[in-house]
Amino acid sequence: MNVSDIIKQLYKPQENALKVISLGWGVQSFTLAAMVALGELPPVDFVIHADTTHESSWTYAFAEKATPWLEAHGVKVVTVQPAETKNRAFDDYGGVFIPAYTFSSKGNAQLNRQCTGDWKIAPMRRYFQKVRNGRPIEMWLGITTDEIQRAKTSDVKYIQNRFPLIEKNMSRFDCVAWLTAHNLEVPKRSSCTFCPYHNTENWKLIMSSEPDRKEAIEHDRAIRKVRPPFDLFIHPARVPIDEIDFRTAEEKGQLSLWDNECDGICGV
Repeated sequence: MNVSDIIKQLYKPQENALKVISLGWGVQSFTLAAMVALGELPPVDFVIHADTTHESSWTYAFAEKATPWLEAHGVKVVTVQPAETKNRAFDDYGGVFIPAYTFSSKGNAQLNRQCTGDWKIAPMRRYFQKVRNGRPIEMWLGITTDEIQRAKTSDVKYIQNRFPLIEKNMSRFDCVAWLTAHNLEVPKRSSCTFCPYHNTENWKLIMSSEPDRKEAIEHDRAIRKVRPPFDLFIHPARVPIDEIDFRTAEEKGQLSLWDNECDGICGV
């Protein structure tokens, strides 16, 4: 099945729909919004950012700069947040909303993820219900061809998901190239500071920023004893995040074998 066939299955235009971009302030979603701002995609009614209240410091800094630019180009930016009682990593009754790593009687385990639903999807849908006046929502999502497995239909009837970047056959690399060609800043990946899905590169960024590092450590410690008898952690190593050394071997002082030009004797 090619990209065109996938899009035809996932997206069927609806009349009188409110066109909305889900804006996470990462590369792909900002590319979508910027393409609208510069006229390379049709206008939308607004873009909506679901602020988890735990985004990284660079995401907030980028949003502060980029929001006025989008609005100056006719793109309305709406920000929503979860209810105060819902924006914690856990509740007072043993409920944990992030997919923390833990143990079980059978070995390593991981909790189910609830944060996306509570912190992003629910606040956006509450806003939609306030403004749509019975109209359907055409939700533009910044998913690219290299992650096409994430392109799915909506689980509610009034929202129709659309994937303009896939329609344009764009990968994440293409988005970076497009932003660069238009002299626009390329944002860093957006995510919560204590997200258990960070890779090592993301963790290095988080731990190099004092406010982000502090928040990650605080949440890692806060969830530790919430679900006895097994401890909870935000890193798959299942040790406290502030005890992990994220440096590479070279950063730890190990000599690189590839610093010098090859003399032609290694056989490669």
